Amino acid sequence: MRVGLIADVHANLPALEAVWSDMPAVDRVVCAGDVVGYNPWPAECLERVREIADAIVIGNHDRTVDRPHEYAANRMAEAGLEHAKRELTDAQREWLADRPRSVTIADGDLLVVHDHPTIRDKYVYPSEFPSLGRYLTEHRGLVLGHTHVQHADVVDGRRIVNPGSVGQPRDGDPRAAYAVLELDQSDPGTGRSDLNPPTVDLHRVAYDVDRVVDRIADVGLPDRTGERLRKGE
Repeated sequence: MRVGLIADVHANLPALEAVWSDMPAVDRVVCAGDVVGYNPWPAECLERVREIADAIVIGNHDRTVDRPHEYAANRMAEAGLEHAKRELTDAQREWLADRPRSVTIADGDLLVVHDHPTIRDKYVYPSEFPSLGRYLTEHRGLVLGHTHVQHADVVDGRRIVNPGSVGQPRDGDPRAAYAVLELDQSDPGTGRSDLNPPTVDLHRVAYDVDRVVDRIADVGLPDRTGERLRKGE
Protein backbone atom coordinates (compact mmCIF):
# COMPACT_ATOMS: atom_id res chain seq x y z
CA MET A 1 0.00 0.00 0.00
CA ARG A 2 1.32 3.42 -0.98
CA VAL A 3 0.22 6.23 1.31
CA GLY A 4 0.52 9.92 0.51
CA LEU A 5 1.40 11.95 3.61
CA ILE A 6 0.57 15.63 4.04
CA ALA A 7 0.59 17.90 7.09
CA ASP A 8 0.35 21.54 8.10
CA VAL A 9 -1.49 22.78 5.02
CA HIS A 10 -2.31 25.99 6.89
CA ALA A 11 -4.83 27.37 4.41
CA ASN A 12 -2.27 27.66 1.60
CA LEU A 13 -4.25 26.63 -1.47
CA PRO A 14 -1.56 27.13 -4.15
CA ALA A 15 0.82 24.93 -2.16
CA LEU A 16 -1.84 22.25 -1.67
CA GLU A 17 -2.71 22.29 -5.36
CA ALA A 18 0.97 21.93 -6.27
CA VAL A 19 1.42 18.99 -3.91
CA TRP A 20 -1.65 17.20 -5.22
CA SER A 21 -0.53 17.69 -8.83
CA ASP A 22 2.98 16.45 -8.04
CA MET A 23 2.07 13.45 -5.86
CA PRO A 24 2.48 10.09 -7.62
CA ALA A 25 -0.35 7.56 -7.62
CA VAL A 26 -1.14 6.42 -4.07
CA ASP A 27 -3.74 4.14 -2.51
CA ARG A 28 -4.58 6.44 0.38
CA VAL A 29 -3.82 9.95 1.58
CA VAL A 30 -3.30 10.84 5.24
CA CYS A 31 -3.29 14.36 6.68
CA ALA A 32 -1.45 14.93 9.96
CA GLY A 33 -3.41 18.02 10.95
CA ASP A 34 -3.47 21.82 10.83
CA VAL A 35 -5.53 22.25 7.69
CA VAL A 36 -6.22 25.90 8.59
CA GLY A 37 -4.39 28.84 10.15
CA TYR A 38 -1.97 31.54 8.98
CA ASN A 39 -2.86 31.71 5.27
CA PRO A 40 -5.83 33.05 3.26
CA TRP A 41 -7.79 30.00 2.03
CA PRO A 42 -9.11 28.08 5.07
CA ALA A 43 -12.46 27.03 3.60
CA GLU A 44 -11.04 26.02 0.23
CA CYS A 45 -8.25 23.97 1.83
CA LEU A 46 -10.62 22.31 4.25
CA GLU A 47 -12.89 21.16 1.44
CA ARG A 48 -9.95 20.00 -0.69
CA VAL A 49 -8.36 18.04 2.13
CA ARG A 50 -11.71 16.52 3.04
CA GLU A 51 -12.05 15.44 -0.59
CA ILE A 52 -8.63 13.87 -1.07
CA ALA A 53 -7.64 12.54 2.38
CA ASP A 54 -8.83 9.22 3.75
CA ALA A 55 -7.71 9.99 7.32
CA ILE A 56 -7.29 13.40 8.96
CA VAL A 57 -6.22 14.14 12.52
CA ILE A 58 -6.77 17.42 14.34
CA GLY A 59 -4.00 19.97 14.69
CA ASN A 60 -3.65 22.73 17.25
CA HIS A 61 -4.87 25.41 14.82
CA ASP A 62 -7.80 23.24 13.74
CA ARG A 63 -8.70 22.83 17.41
CA THR A 64 -8.67 26.55 18.23
CA VAL A 65 -10.49 28.17 15.30
CA ASP A 66 -13.17 29.43 17.68
CA ARG A 67 -10.58 30.76 20.15
CA PRO A 68 -8.05 32.90 18.23
CA HIS A 69 -7.27 34.84 21.41
CA GLU A 70 -5.31 31.82 22.67
CA TYR A 71 -2.60 32.90 20.21
CA ALA A 72 -2.52 36.54 21.26
CA ALA A 73 1.25 36.28 21.78
CA ASN A 74 1.70 35.38 18.10
CA ARG A 75 -0.10 37.90 15.91
CA MET A 76 0.40 35.86 12.72
CA ALA A 77 -1.25 32.81 14.27
CA GLU A 78 -4.01 34.85 15.92
CA ALA A 79 -4.83 36.71 12.70
CA GLY A 80 -4.91 33.51 10.68
CA LEU A 81 -7.37 31.97 13.09
CA GLU A 82 -9.52 35.10 13.15
CA HIS A 83 -9.67 34.90 9.37
CA ALA A 84 -10.52 31.20 9.48
CA LYS A 85 -13.27 31.81 12.00
CA ARG A 86 -14.83 34.38 9.67
CA GLU A 87 -14.45 32.29 6.53
CA LEU A 88 -15.53 28.86 7.72
CA THR A 89 -19.18 27.91 8.04
CA ASP A 90 -20.55 26.50 11.27
CA ALA A 91 -20.61 23.08 9.65
CA GLN A 92 -16.98 23.34 8.58
CA ARG A 93 -15.85 24.40 12.05
CA GLU A 94 -17.80 21.53 13.59
CA TRP A 95 -16.21 19.09 11.16
CA LEU A 96 -12.73 20.32 12.10
CA ALA A 97 -13.48 20.08 15.80
CA ASP A 98 -14.62 16.48 15.34
CA ARG A 99 -11.32 15.26 13.88
CA PRO A 100 -9.62 12.66 16.09
CA ARG A 101 -6.38 13.30 17.92
CA SER A 102 -4.89 10.14 16.39
CA VAL A 103 -5.79 7.45 13.87
CA THR A 104 -4.30 4.16 12.76
CA ILE A 105 -4.43 2.74 9.27
CA ALA A 106 -3.52 -0.56 7.63
CA ASP A 107 -4.71 -2.66 10.57
CA GLY A 108 -2.72 -0.58 13.02
CA ASP A 109 0.55 -0.64 11.07
CA LEU A 110 0.68 3.14 10.92
CA LEU A 111 -0.09 5.58 13.73
CA VAL A 112 -0.90 9.17 12.73
CA VAL A 113 -0.84 12.14 15.14
CA HIS A 114 -0.27 15.85 14.72
CA ASP A 115 2.26 16.45 17.45
CA HIS A 116 3.33 13.70 19.89
CA PRO A 117 1.75 10.30 20.56
CA THR A 118 0.77 11.21 24.14
CA ILE A 119 1.69 14.86 24.85
CA ARG A 120 -0.64 17.31 23.15
CA ASP A 121 1.02 20.29 21.39
CA LYS A 122 4.57 19.02 22.00
CA TYR A 123 6.96 19.79 19.14
CA VAL A 124 9.00 16.72 18.19
CA TYR A 125 12.02 17.78 16.16
CA PRO A 126 14.20 15.27 14.26
CA SER A 127 16.74 15.07 17.09
CA GLU A 128 13.96 13.78 19.34
CA PHE A 129 12.74 11.00 17.04
CA PRO A 130 14.75 8.34 18.94
CA SER A 131 12.62 9.03 22.05
CA LEU A 132 9.47 7.91 20.23
CA GLY A 133 10.34 4.24 19.82
CA ARG A 134 8.62 3.25 23.06
CA TYR A 135 5.29 4.47 21.71
CA LEU A 136 5.46 2.25 18.64
CA THR A 137 5.60 -1.28 20.00
CA GLU A 138 2.23 -2.01 18.36
CA HIS A 139 2.91 -0.12 15.11
CA ARG A 140 5.38 -0.28 12.24
CA GLY A 141 5.41 3.45 11.70
CA LEU A 142 4.45 6.89 12.98
CA VAL A 143 3.45 9.98 11.02
CA LEU A 144 3.47 13.38 12.73
CA GLY A 145 3.65 17.06 11.84
CA HIS A 146 3.54 20.27 13.91
CA THR A 147 7.22 21.30 13.58
CA HIS A 148 6.97 21.99 9.81
CA VAL A 149 10.38 20.28 9.47
CA GLN A 150 10.57 17.44 6.96
CA HIS A 151 12.44 14.38 8.20
CA ALA A 152 12.32 10.59 8.23
CA ASP A 153 14.19 8.06 10.35
CA VAL A 154 14.07 4.49 11.60
CA VAL A 155 13.94 3.96 15.36
CA ASP A 156 13.94 0.46 16.86
CA GLY A 157 12.90 -0.93 13.50
CA ARG A 158 9.97 1.48 13.20
CA ARG A 159 9.61 4.21 10.60
CA ILE A 160 9.01 7.74 11.89
CA VAL A 161 8.28 10.48 9.38
CA ASN A 162 7.29 14.11 9.39
CA PRO A 163 6.29 14.84 5.78
CA GLY A 164 6.98 18.52 6.33
CA SER A 165 4.57 21.37 5.86
CA VAL A 166 2.53 21.81 2.72
CA GLY A 167 1.69 25.42 3.41
CA GLN A 168 4.36 26.89 5.68
CA PRO A 169 7.72 25.07 5.61
CA ARG A 170 10.14 26.01 8.39
CA ASP A 171 13.20 24.01 7.43
CA GLY A 172 14.83 26.55 5.14
CA ASP A 173 13.30 25.16 1.94
CA PRO A 174 10.34 27.27 0.75
CA ARG A 175 8.94 24.53 -1.48
CA ALA A 176 5.81 22.70 -0.35
CA ALA A 177 6.59 19.39 1.36
CA TYR A 178 4.96 15.97 1.38
CA ALA A 179 5.96 12.31 1.51
CA VAL A 180 4.96 8.93 0.12
CA LEU A 181 5.14 5.87 2.39
CA GLU A 182 5.27 2.26 1.19
CA LEU A 183 3.68 -0.09 3.70
CA ASP A 184 3.97 -3.34 1.76
CA GLN A 185 7.69 -4.00 1.80
CA SER A 186 8.23 -7.64 2.62
CA ASP A 187 11.26 -9.65 3.65
CA PRO A 188 12.42 -11.62 0.60
CA GLY A 189 13.21 -14.68 2.70
CA THR A 190 9.93 -15.03 4.56
CA GLY A 191 7.44 -12.88 2.70
CA ARG A 192 6.54 -11.20 5.99
CA SER A 193 5.97 -7.46 5.80
CA ASP A 194 6.35 -6.92 9.55
CA LEU A 195 10.10 -7.54 9.53
CA ASN A 196 11.10 -4.33 7.75
CA PRO A 197 10.15 -0.73 8.49
CA PRO A 198 8.06 0.98 5.80
CA THR A 199 10.05 2.86 3.18
CA VAL A 200 9.42 6.54 2.55
CA ASP A 201 10.23 9.08 -0.14
CA LEU A 202 10.37 12.75 0.85
CA HIS A 203 9.22 15.22 -1.78
CA ARG A 204 9.34 18.99 -2.37
CA VAL A 205 7.52 20.98 -5.03
CA ALA A 206 7.64 24.67 -5.94
CA TYR A 207 4.43 26.70 -6.02
CA ASP A 208 3.30 30.27 -6.69
CA VAL A 209 4.33 32.03 -3.47
CA ASP A 210 3.56 35.44 -5.00
CA ARG A 211 -0.08 34.43 -5.34
CA VAL A 212 -0.22 33.72 -1.62
CA VAL A 213 1.58 36.94 -0.68
CA ASP A 214 -0.83 38.99 -2.81
CA ARG A 215 -3.86 37.29 -1.30
CA ILE A 216 -2.50 37.81 2.21
CA ALA A 217 -2.40 41.54 1.53
CA ASP A 218 -5.89 41.49 0.01
CA VAL A 219 -7.51 39.93 3.07
CA GLY A 220 -5.51 41.96 5.60
CA LEU A 221 -3.32 39.28 7.16
CA PRO A 222 0.10 40.32 8.54
CA ASP A 223 2.74 40.95 5.87
CA ARG A 224 5.17 38.72 7.76
CA THR A 225 2.89 35.74 7.12
CA GLY A 226 3.73 35.96 3.44
CA GLU A 227 7.33 37.09 3.76
CA ARG A 228 8.36 34.01 5.70
CA LEU A 229 7.04 31.75 2.92
CA ARG A 230 9.76 33.03 0.58
CA LYS A 231 12.49 31.69 2.87
CA GLY A 232 10.81 28.62 4.31
CA GLU A 233 10.95 29.88 7.87
